[in-house]
Amino acid sequence: MARPRGAKARADEVRRLLVQEYPEVRCALDHHNPYELLTATILSAQTTDVRVNMVTPALFARYPTPSDLAAADPADVEEIIRSTGFFRAKTRSIIGMAEAVDARFGGEVPSALEDLVTLPGTGRKTGNVVRAVAFGLPGLPVDTHVGRLSRRLKLTSEDDPVKVELELNGLIPADERGDFSLRLIEHGRRVCFARSPDCGGCVLADVCPAAFTFERPAKSKTAKKAVKRAVKRAPAKKVAR
Repeated sequence: MARPRGAKARADEVRRLLVQEYPEVRCALDHHNPYELLTATILSAQTTDVRVNMVTPALFARYPTPSDLAAADPADVEEIIRSTGFFRAKTRSIIGMAEAVDARFGGEVPSALEDLVTLPGTGRKTGNVVRAVAFGLPGLPVDTHVGRLSRRLKLTSEDDPVKVELELNGLIPADERGDFSLRLIEHGRRVCFARSPDCGGCVLADVCPAAFTFERPAKSKTAKKAVKRAVKRAPAKKVAR
């Protein structure tokens, strides 16, 4: 199969193949409403979705609405979310977000990106997650997976997440941007790894300009020394006479 020429044709083929490979996609953060998703997404910085899902049930049981969280004792919130890391900064962010939602938006998380990004702890990536997942509106969150795969697929040459987002917006239909991002993230987690992608098992290999161009990472000096020590310690084989 000849590789599509041009970013738009390549994006169309990538989108088609990813839909076949991952027909059903969903956000990995457990939530029931925009407030819970926004809070969970802020907490997900520098940790795993699994870890966030472990702490949010207790958090939302204690603070079920933005007004409840806005009035929370920071020490109590810190204790609940401590295992997510950076818990003091995250506590300030989610309480500040809740205060802003309660005071400026009547307790309802806004759906417009220009409003979302004014909330503490909420950048374009987080805002686009909320727009796409909670509201079903156009939004293309760019995380490390989306950025890495987009560059490998030559859909963009940009490193800045905002510039990547804007370039991808020109290639992906508005109503498919959220799911496209989720599929790239899933593919990045399962196949297109950062250091040693599994090009042999990749459905995008025929259309990806970077396919099979990666060398296996060299063993570190520490690993090489460990191998040498293991060889020296191994008992010598007896030679049959």
